[in-house]
Amino acid sequence: MTSYQHVLQPLDLGFTTIRNRTVMGSMHSGLEDRFYQYPKLAAYFAERAKGGVGLIITGGISPNRQGWLLPAGGTMNTWGDVINHRIVTHAVHKHGAKILMQILHSGRYGYQPFVVSSSPIKSPISPFKPRKLSDKQILSTIDDYARCANLAKKAGYDGVEIMGSEGYLINQFLSRHVNQRDDRWGGDIEGRMRFAVELVKAIRGKVGEKFIICFRLSMIDLVQDGNTMEEVITVAKALEQAGVTLLNTGIGWHEARIPTIVTSVPRAAFVNVTAEVKKHVSIPVIASNRINMPDTAEQIIADGQADMIQMARPFLADPYWVNKTAENRVDEINTCIACNQACLDHTFQNKRVSCLVNPQACRETELLYIKTKKPKCVAVVGGGVAGMSAATVAAQRGHQVTLFEANGEIGGQFNLAKVVPGKEEFHETIRYFKGQLEKTGVDVRLNTRINREQLEREGFDEVIVATGVVPRQLKIDGANSPKVLSYAEVLQGAEVGNRVAVIGAGGIGFDISEYLLKPPHQPQPQPLDEWRKEWGVDPHANYDSEGGLVRAVVETPIREIFLLQRKTTPLGIGLGKTSGWVHRAQLKKHNVKMMRGVQYKAVSEEGLWVEVNGVEQLLRVDTVVVCAGQESVKALYPQEGEKHLAKYHIIGGAKLAAELDAKRAIREGAEVAAKL
Repeated sequence: MTSYQHVLQPLDLGFTTIRNRTVMGSMHSGLEDRFYQYPKLAAYFAERAKGGVGLIITGGISPNRQGWLLPAGGTMNTWGDVINHRIVTHAVHKHGAKILMQILHSGRYGYQPFVVSSSPIKSPISPFKPRKLSDKQILSTIDDYARCANLAKKAGYDGVEIMGSEGYLINQFLSRHVNQRDDRWGGDIEGRMRFAVELVKAIRGKVGEKFIICFRLSMIDLVQDGNTMEEVITVAKALEQAGVTLLNTGIGWHEARIPTIVTSVPRAAFVNVTAEVKKHVSIPVIASNRINMPDTAEQIIADGQADMIQMARPFLADPYWVNKTAENRVDEINTCIACNQACLDHTFQNKRVSCLVNPQACRETELLYIKTKKPKCVAVVGGGVAGMSAATVAAQRGHQVTLFEANGEIGGQFNLAKVVPGKEEFHETIRYFKGQLEKTGVDVRLNTRINREQLEREGFDEVIVATGVVPRQLKIDGANSPKVLSYAEVLQGAEVGNRVAVIGAGGIGFDISEYLLKPPHQPQPQPLDEWRKEWGVDPHANYDSEGGLVRAVVETPIREIFLLQRKTTPLGIGLGKTSGWVHRAQLKKHNVKMMRGVQYKAVSEEGLWVEVNGVEQLLRVDTVVVCAGQESVKALYPQEGEKHLAKYHIIGGAKLAAELDAKRAIREGAEVAAKL
């Protein structure tokens, strides 16, 4: 018997049944936009269907040219498109899952010159100002949606999802934030929702009754002049009457200044608004956002807060999430840590999506872990994420693997990251790899430093050097002062004063600054009520504040912090595209003083001497924390021309120390092991 009976229970929709309550939510993978990529897209979805998910929703497909996210983006408006999509639907149905095609019209969010919207108001995330849709153009767009849905049905989809949230076109009609019309498509909520209601009616009329129409409704806008919960409920009821089968949860607009999915957002932070809407409709309602493990999903459904659970990134991280849950192997789930580094950051850089903790995601036909016919003795030196990735993949393929780690625990730099507030999910990655090392039979030798002579004596056929990095030291007068600490020493618990200078404003510098703003905490996520106060999110499910926004209450930081960098570019410019703004906002509202173009002169009893714009000054600080990069530890790796070089492989930070990059480290570990 499984402990997760609610999440694994089938859902009967009358004309069809979904085999369980899990939904792989829509995420643009970068494979949807070119027809020649559809075999790869099919393999990607098929792997998740094989893994047990009940319902899959594709990345957004446009109903017309105006709706493109990118020039020549994925579109479904001709019979030629149907042929490509059949490859996808067939692959999913082969493994028993249902699949919906998401119809997404970008509106003013499009990165192309044809953008349109309810009103001609430029978006802050696109360089193009939209044209206002006329009444005739609105009716034509509704026809485009209906034709798109009908073609999706011809392509074998079990239904469509209408993207009505996250600030895309339909959301731009629903909310006063953009909709400033005074005709029948604007004004009060009855007028603003007319576009959404009419296109649902048009789709239902075109596809018939036995076809799923899922509508992703923004249940809290998190922008100024956004809808109240009363207005959201009015829309939800109207959509049900219009013929919607499932109601999905959308949270926030892409331009909202409230984080909704990054790792610092507490798990299931917005399920209360889903539960409120569910009270007022009779169709199944889907919960979403920061739900990544079965315990959370099960509790939501058991408590009657939702009927299904949508997860997008967790199925990137582990396509077999459902099967592992059903077989009581939850400890083997490769947990999504909501870092966004290989998924959403890639999307917004026009790259193919993947996953930091699972580099096979979207590369199912390319990165293969095939059982070896010639098992080898493999040594992996270093137990950080690069080494653990290499060791587990090599062992999974049938090699005999020994992992050497100089410290008393595995995890490497993730052991430092996991203590940073908002990065508690990093514990899960270490937990996963520990389990995989044991399951695949890797011989783990902790507290073991090994040299090349010892490796040769033990007779290893292949050696993977994953020895990582050490913090770069400060090279100025006074650098050996007791008040100078490395970021590693700080995260390991070294005592820090009340006035601190942080040297280096990369990702680690931002992490250290956030770590030092508050008292040391237990390795538990920030409580939800505290998080809501800090970001100004209305805690009431039946909120009457516009967009669900209230005044943020920010606690006074316990330290005065100076964050410094040599570069003259804005601080944090190199942080992740979808998460960097969160870190910058955190430091700004906690009054961290950010300085650029800084030359470091000396550390003295009084503090840190610096030069800015040719003027020397003293920062009177008690502690100087050095986050100015890392240096590779690669002494074990042979030099060019040395004996046995061919059997040595170097990966991760040992290979390249510039900006700690777990995404690259885990991928390189997997790729090297896949080729042995």
